[in-house]
Amino acid sequence: MIKSATLYTNNLKALRRFYGNVLELDITEATAEQFTVRIGESHLSFKQSEQPAFYHFAINIPGNQFSMMKYWMLDRVTLNREEGRNEVYFPSFDADAMYFEDPVGNIVELIGRRKRDLFGDLTKESFLNISELGMATPHVVEVGDQLLDLGIPLRDGIEVEPDELNFLGRGDAFIVLVPLGRRWYYSKKVSESYPVELTWNDTHIKLNEDGKLTF
Repeated sequence: MIKSATLYTNNLKALRRFYGNVLELDITEATAEQFTVRIGESHLSFKQSEQPAFYHFAINIPGNQFSMMKYWMLDRVTLNREEGRNEVYFPSFDADAMYFEDPVGNIVELIGRRKRDLFGDLTKESFLNISELGMATPHVVEVGDQLLDLGIPLRDGIEVEPDELNFLGRGDAFIVLVPLGRRWYYSKKVSESYPVELTWNDTHIKLNEDGKLTF
């Protein structure tokens, strides 16, 4: 499980307004240099940096609320499209997904797990937890092997593929390990390496600006 993640941005104020006012999520901590937003069982933090950065991450939502969430989101953002469609079904995950970009260009995915339901009205509790966090690096195999040594399993296969998307994790939480220059799905952006931190269960993991992993 991804308990927390920390991303970097050069426009902290715009992101704080977006996640607090547009998505109406709880801001649990805020200073001039960073803020943290609660996403169900997870926490997502943004830290001020001098350089712009963008990331891909996904948030789990209940499968039975996917349509309600989509209409709610359409009042607030423009959903990204791929081949004319603004949603997609992933058979291998048994989940539906929609994508949008926040004010600094982070590619955010809402993924509705069809086997996970939440009954009642749509609320901030419908944002269940961080589902995926993208890590782009020129050292895909090296970083992947380090994650495997930590006990984070590879979803498909036994070897990390240097030129492909690699999903490491289990259940409904994954680190998405990708090489540089690969186009993110439902986006025109290609993957670039930026510092990122996360807590996987009780292990704190950091990818530095050179795309190397530290613990």
